Amino acid sequence: MNVNVRIGYLKNLCTQVRRDILRMVNNANSGHPGGSLGCTEFFVALYQEIMHYDPKKFSMEGKKEDHFFLSNGHISPVYYSVLARSGFFSIKELSSFRKLNSRLQGHPSVHGNLPGIRISSGSLGQGMSVSIGTAISKKLSKDNNSIIYSLHGDGELNEGQIWESVLYAGSKGIDNYIATVDYNRQQIDGNTDEVLPLGNLKKKFESFDWKVLEELKGNNIQKVINILKKAKNETGKGSPVIIILYTEMGYGVDFMVGNNVWHGKSPNEEELKKALLQLPETLGDFPKI
Repeated sequence: MNVNVRIGYLKNLCTQVRRDILRMVNNANSGHPGGSLGCTEFFVALYQEIMHYDPKKFSMEGKKEDHFFLSNGHISPVYYSVLARSGFFSIKELSSFRKLNSRLQGHPSVHGNLPGIRISSGSLGQGMSVSIGTAISKKLSKDNNSIIYSLHGDGELNEGQIWESVLYAGSKGIDNYIATVDYNRQQIDGNTDEVLPLGNLKKKFESFDWKVLEELKGNNIQKVINILKKAKNETGKGSPVIIILYTEMGYGVDFMVGNNVWHGKSPNEEELKKALLQLPETLGDFPKI
């Protein structure tokens, strides 16, 4: 496919995913739209252009496949939307988000055997430990071509377990692992610099012997694809890799951008209508049930 045509499709997919996020959270009257909207390009790039997997043959073990772990599990709306639109399960199921007995819980859960989900997440700080363990298991089983990916919120870096994991991965040279920090500088209680300043993340990770990459335009699909490809090229060189991805919370909706109020707030009907006018339907909305 022509590169420009492909990028055009991916941009349309990002728009549709954002519509999914808003409609899911509104339909449930609960959820976390802000970070989900901000990470849309990351998920679309990862699942459409970067990772090696077969959605029709999903298994927990996932031999000879790349694995992804969402550590900041509260942004499940974007995760579910991209999984569905990547063929893991029916797009219609998105209408069940946060409903009683749904497989699409507010935070990803393995309880319902939802294809694409390998860990229950939402207790912040744990995803990196799981990712490192999986990366080690890949090496032990001689699955040397597979890469482990994870995503973490910048506010999540307040968790001590993260830094234990960072120390371990760097000292042990876990080089089949790529972590990404969603650096939107917002968390539930406010700006990250006001809640607990993170300092110079690049220097911190480098001091733990990680290869650090930065992308300032984390809501540009081509830029995100490029930085993920660059990160992939850095694997196998003796160090874990981390991407510091600068995004905007609430990206795509003017009254949500950069506003931590939308970290965990559901848009009402009027707000939903206003938001969807900014995000024209491109690939077809999921039907409400």
